[in-house]
Amino acid sequence: MDYQNLSRRLLLLFVLSTISNSLDAVDVCSNTILPGSKGDPGERGDEGDQGRQGKTGPPGLIGLTGELGSKGDVGRTGKTGPAGEKGDQGAAGLAGPSGLKGKTGTTCDCGRYRKLVGQLDNTVSKLKNAVKFVKNVILGIKETEERLYLIVKEARRYREALANCKLRGGSLAMPKTADTNTLIRDYVAQSALTRVFIGVQRGEKEGGAVYADHTPVRNYTGWGLGEPPGASTNTSCVEMAGTGVWNQVECDVPLYYVCEFKRTRRGGLPSVL
Repeated sequence: MDYQNLSRRLLLLFVLSTISNSLDAVDVCSNTILPGSKGDPGERGDEGDQGRQGKTGPPGLIGLTGELGSKGDVGRTGKTGPAGEKGDQGAAGLAGPSGLKGKTGTTCDCGRYRKLVGQLDNTVSKLKNAVKFVKNVILGIKETEERLYLIVKEARRYREALANCKLRGGSLAMPKTADTNTLIRDYVAQSALTRVFIGVQRGEKEGGAVYADHTPVRNYTGWGLGEPPGASTNTSCVEMAGTGVWNQVECDVPLYYVCEFKRTRRGGLPSVL
């Protein structure tokens, strides 16, 4: 007897018996072990509420370029902008046609004109020297950078001398500085005169004096010893001696006098004659 095969058969029967008992205990209509067939689709439900806005997603890819739109209306003219930088020089243009031939010119006699200019320069120089001779020798005029001085050898009273200088375009000489006083003094001495009227008069206040232009005598005076004496009177005029000293003198005494003139811009002479 084959015990090994018998054991296998008994074991197989035991297993089959066990499976059969398990199937009897299970409800064949239950879904717990095998799924049922697919049912029909149900009705669509109502739309739900809008959900919360989500986070901004990454930018999408650049789309294709759209078609060119139609041309718009011309806008208003804007303000003029700043000037641009200077451009490069353009290419040279084509050569133009030659002009008509001109007439033959005359030969320039430059040497003759140079000679004429030289002669004019000499003439001007001689005229300047002549004017200087007239002023310094014939008229006897003395001059500074600003003034001209002339001794008039015609004895006049003070008021007449004052008026005569004014008619000539000047005034009685007013020595307001030591240099001017020295120049007039030397002029008087060279003319072999002992005294002349100058443009100074005693003022209303005791010891005071005024120039012919009515300005007070302050910064410089040439009074001699003891001058000016006492209070002024209507005859208190002033003379200059050949030593340059000022002295009070009667206004009605006829004396030679010195006129002064402002220099003109063109260097011309005043009407001193």
